[in-house]
Amino acid sequence: MAAAGAANGAANGAANGAANGAANEAANEAANEAAAELSQALARPLSVLQQPDCGRAARLRALQDIGAQLRARAPPGAVLQEVFAARLLRPLSRCLAGDAAERCRELALQLLRHGLGQGERPCEALPVLLPALAQRLCPPQGAEPSEELRLGLVQLLRLLLQRCGAAAGPYLGDIARVLQATLLDHYAEVRRESCGCAVACARAVPEHFHMQSESLIKPLMQSISHQHYRVRVDVIQATGVVIQFGNGKSVDDVLSHLAQRLFDEIPKVRHAVTTVIGEWLLHLRDRYSYFHKLIPLLLGSFTDEIPENAKLAWTYWEKIGLQWEKENEEDLKDKMDFSVSPSHYPKGETRPGLGCRELVSRNLSKILPGLCHDITDWLGSTRIKASQLLYTLLLHAEDHITQHMELLLRTLYQACSDEESEVVKNSVKAAELIGTFVSPKVSLKLITPAFEQTPKASCVMVLAAVIRGSPKEVLQPHVAQLGNTLAQAGVCQRSEEVFYMEQLLYCVQALIEVCQDDCKEISLQLMKVLVTIMAIPSSQDLKEKVEKTMSSLAAVQQLESFHCLYKQHIIQLLEWAAVSCEGWTCYSPEVLQFEVIATHSGSVIGEALDEFMLVLKTCLQANRDPQMRLKLFTVLSQLLQKASETINSQGLFPSYLETVIKDILAPNLQWHAGRTAAAIRATAVLCLWALIHCEMLSPEEILQVKDELMPQVIASMDEDSKITRLMACRIVDVFLKVCGRQFDADKFKNTYTEVLKRLDDASCDVRLAAAHTLANWFKCLKDSDVKSSMEGHVELLYQELLVHLDDPDENLQKAVLEVLKEGSILYPDLLVREIEGVVHKHQTPIYCNQLLHHIQAAKESAL
Repeated sequence: MAAAGAANGAANGAANGAANGAANEAANEAANEAAAELSQALARPLSVLQQPDCGRAARLRALQDIGAQLRARAPPGAVLQEVFAARLLRPLSRCLAGDAAERCRELALQLLRHGLGQGERPCEALPVLLPALAQRLCPPQGAEPSEELRLGLVQLLRLLLQRCGAAAGPYLGDIARVLQATLLDHYAEVRRESCGCAVACARAVPEHFHMQSESLIKPLMQSISHQHYRVRVDVIQATGVVIQFGNGKSVDDVLSHLAQRLFDEIPKVRHAVTTVIGEWLLHLRDRYSYFHKLIPLLLGSFTDEIPENAKLAWTYWEKIGLQWEKENEEDLKDKMDFSVSPSHYPKGETRPGLGCRELVSRNLSKILPGLCHDITDWLGSTRIKASQLLYTLLLHAEDHITQHMELLLRTLYQACSDEESEVVKNSVKAAELIGTFVSPKVSLKLITPAFEQTPKASCVMVLAAVIRGSPKEVLQPHVAQLGNTLAQAGVCQRSEEVFYMEQLLYCVQALIEVCQDDCKEISLQLMKVLVTIMAIPSSQDLKEKVEKTMSSLAAVQQLESFHCLYKQHIIQLLEWAAVSCEGWTCYSPEVLQFEVIATHSGSVIGEALDEFMLVLKTCLQANRDPQMRLKLFTVLSQLLQKASETINSQGLFPSYLETVIKDILAPNLQWHAGRTAAAIRATAVLCLWALIHCEMLSPEEILQVKDELMPQVIASMDEDSKITRLMACRIVDVFLKVCGRQFDADKFKNTYTEVLKRLDDASCDVRLAAAHTLANWFKCLKDSDVKSSMEGHVELLYQELLVHLDDPDENLQKAVLEVLKEGSILYPDLLVREIEGVVHKHQTPIYCNQLLHHIQAAKESAL
């Protein structure tokens, strides 16, 4: 039975084979007949094309006839292939390569495209067609003038490559020569089509493409900056495929060009670069050799302004990391099994995968030098991109940053002083990562030496960022070191530049923000820094920031306000500022620090008067620097104006009055030449007036000091400063009220002669004050024992005052009238004679008449 079955199967197979063979033979006969018919139909137009003396019109009609026949008959692929290869290919190729008529070349191109697209064996056209394409497109003979035809020719080449595949291998040299020319064509569309053709060539002959790939790199790179962005996109994509299928060594030749395209203003161009770099990192055969060159380009796209581009870069990067993990699973086994997530990580950041982190860590030493160089590039856009990339790399490297700290710090110091705010911002963020991942024991050891040399604002900025990025518990053992470093005179007093002081303030703020209550142990040091910052001449805005920082420092110590900080440290602060007070000049920063402590501490200064007065007594001697004395007198004047809220807040200041008057004010009221000396006298007069006005000087104390101060105050009425003259008049007025009756004749004489001069003063306020003082002078003289010896002086005073009754200022006229009324009590008859002698000369005799009536009324009242 088995034998019978086998026999039956063999019989059936033989029968089927015979049937199929017969069918194929019939089909071949039919195809041959159709091919013969088509060849016969095309015989006449083909013979016309082959005639050497055929005219343009005849050739054009012949080509049109060929096209019409092909369209009308629509032969199947096998028939078309037979006719195309045997009859059409060579004549059409000759026409395409050498026909002078553009229309004829165009029709020949269309027919060839039709034949290649529909034929079953397009590879047979390669030996004939490629030389024709090269002849028309390659220099020096390549002279196709029509842009559209050049585009069609390149499209024909692309079709040929797509249809022929590996069969095009032997002709790779010719193809590369054509592409080298067309990639630089003036017509943008030809360049784009050439890029597609290069991709098709790489995919068609992948085994042999590497032999010619390098020859395409140069023309591709010449087109990568083309003005049309679509050309740039196609060139980038073609470059990616050419290198991936070709010679990997060409990566070095294109990297700089691709890096420049990451700055392209067109998002699609940057998208193409990201895609190419991502594909290389995933599939390039030699990718391990180029990781350190390709990773920066991909990570640079993380900060692309277009979210889609950034997301694409992240997606590729995650795939690359996972692939690298799988490829190196043995090396990473321990890390994969025992890795621990860091307890402190930058807010808002997602930790990259292990593979991504390892890739960066292992290549960081090769990437950083070039990147640090780019951060100092002359182009702002390059510096910004490099600073963004630095942050991304450090976020991946984590604690591996430690071994690169010296280079990083040098770079950050320079980048933080960049004129581009974006560079500074990214550099500060990078410095914060140093605080996050590097032990303060290491980072501070490297940063603090920069402060011991000549600290710059950028150094302080980096330190502030490192502090901000550090965990509290890690930074705590180093708090004292940080406080002492910042409080050093070489650091906090290095510069009066506002920007430097702002960075110093941010450093203090960072310490308070991170360390919180741990700042209690360096509260004094931080106060020294804040006082120094407030002491520099700057905007009100900076002073408000300092006050706010002081309040924060007080808050972390559970104190009510910054005044409590002053209360806590006032003695140490004054001793710190005054340690060199014997050598102070107007340029000493300690003078400004002393001023801040005295004026900003409010009522607390009243608790440290011993130290405060010692500094004033030492520095306000007449032989010390005039400008410095002027500054300190200004401070004292400000405090005396609100004595109850400042230096006398504890009621202790009166016990220091003798020192203030005898050792401070009196020596500085002495006349010395110069504007600064005059300003010092003016401020000293103001201080004396403040003491008197706030009634801190009692009448008994005024009696004790009048002999010492009166001559200097009277001399001050002749100063250039209006306010000094005014205050001097008021002080003399008070002295007259308190102790004028005890004056001898010389003091009365010296007083009225100087006060009388002030009636001619340029200032109305001074003239009125002088008139008021003379009224008190008359009152004192009335009850004085020397009245009888002063008659001649009173007569002179009457004469001068009567003159001022004609003053243009009506207020002064009235004031002088009141003075004369007060003075008429002394010698009324004498005054009447003086009035009668001048009344006829007065322009306003009404005041003289009023005075006469007053004297008469006074006499009648006495009777």
